[in-house]
Amino acid sequence: MNLHEHQAKSLFRAHGVPVPEGVLLERPEQIEEVAQRLGPGPWVVKAQIHAGGRGKAGGVVVVEGETALREMVDALLGSALATGQTAGRALPVQALLVEPALRLRAEYYVGLLVDRTARRVAVVASASGGMDIEQVAAERPERIFKAHVDPVVGLQPYQVRKLGFALGLAGETLKTFSKALLGLYRLFVTSDASLIEINPLGLTADGRLLAVDAKINLDDNALYRHRELAALRDISQEDPAEAEAREHGLNYIRLDGDIGCMVNGAGLAMATMDLIQLHGGRPANFLDVGGGTTAERVAEAFKLILSDEQVRAILVNIFGGIVRCDLIARGILQAMEEIHVAVPVVVRLEGTNVDEGRALLAASGLNLITAHDLTDAARKAVAAARGAARTTGPETP
Repeated sequence: MNLHEHQAKSLFRAHGVPVPEGVLLERPEQIEEVAQRLGPGPWVVKAQIHAGGRGKAGGVVVVEGETALREMVDALLGSALATGQTAGRALPVQALLVEPALRLRAEYYVGLLVDRTARRVAVVASASGGMDIEQVAAERPERIFKAHVDPVVGLQPYQVRKLGFALGLAGETLKTFSKALLGLYRLFVTSDASLIEINPLGLTADGRLLAVDAKINLDDNALYRHRELAALRDISQEDPAEAEAREHGLNYIRLDGDIGCMVNGAGLAMATMDLIQLHGGRPANFLDVGGGTTAERVAEAFKLILSDEQVRAILVNIFGGIVRCDLIARGILQAMEEIHVAVPVVVRLEGTNVDEGRALLAASGLNLITAHDLTDAARKAVAAARGAARTTGPETP
């Protein structure tokens, strides 16, 4: 789960990480608070959406004077903003964060993330703040500094000092950096975060070290332990189909292909997508219905897949273990009776009660394409998608 910048900065502040003073605007009537709390300006107006690259898309603007501020608030608040990280989807702007425009004499990058190869939390720092960290890593890898944290003892002061020295910090600035980084690590662990980023961590002209920007991603699997953090979720920033899937206990991620996939088990889902790609097709989604699915959940899964107008065919690939194949077959039939499925459906069942499941599908009289192994299913799904594309639109390349 992603947090907005203003939410992340609130958590930073609570853990001793210095952030600029700011005013959150959710209504134009709040504009008068800006000058009262932040002074005469100039100010930075930041659109609050779950995406980076806001500045390049016109979502981070420096303004001076109340008239210019009001014009920018009117332009941004209630609009929709697309950036290079929103995959072509414009996200609604329902709040703006206004902060003083800072004069920075240095910008740094600081990030904490889970390094699954090292099985440690990695603390990453760079003196090339304000740039895309991926670009820095690719072009100037020597400017990236890392420390891996032993989970038993936590982030140690000597590790923080070493990173600070690598950034060229000293004196009071190094002390502030050390306190902030230790606070970030506590926040990372106690909130079950998967990523915390500050880009840039700015050194102001008057010597203050401030988190100018803030990004926090939380582990969805741990949100049951953090109701106060779960309450910060902004569903308006999420793909509507993915948000609906979560409500039904389905793991769904929309992709850019034309073959809808419904599979039980994440590993099998990945293998199914790989085989579709291998045989010249493009998966339209990742959808794991889970090991304990029901006929109702299968029906909801069909609805989710068909909500994507790009879908030309559906591949159902179920390995019956905990869930029986005859139960899945009933779910497929129920879904096709409830929903008008206007695209070809390829079904591959294997495992517990597979013969009963296949018999139910064969006796249904519905136009289903059956397959007896995964390779056969992938080939038939790709062929079906191409056939559907020829009758309803351009052929899939």
